[in-house]
Amino acid sequence: MRHFISAALFSIAFALPASAQKLVDPAGVAPEFREAAEKRRAEQIRQRDCAQKADRERIVPRERTSFLIHCLETDQGK
Repeated sequence: MRHFISAALFSIAFALPASAQKLVDPAGVAPEFREAAEKRRAEQIRQRDCAQKADRERIVPRERTSFLIHCLETDQGK
């Protein structure tokens, strides 16, 4: 019984959503990598904005990927 409880707690811990990737801080990287860090941060912000838009519009999980791809493509065209 003890092993069953341990296995259940272990599986619940992995079922919880993982923490999101942190935004890159360009000031926290070496000067030679700052430009790449700024580009990465801009991309992360675009991805986060599209994900928030999908949440606001209540996109179902099976359609979320295509919605995000379309959102990122339209944002890139601007």
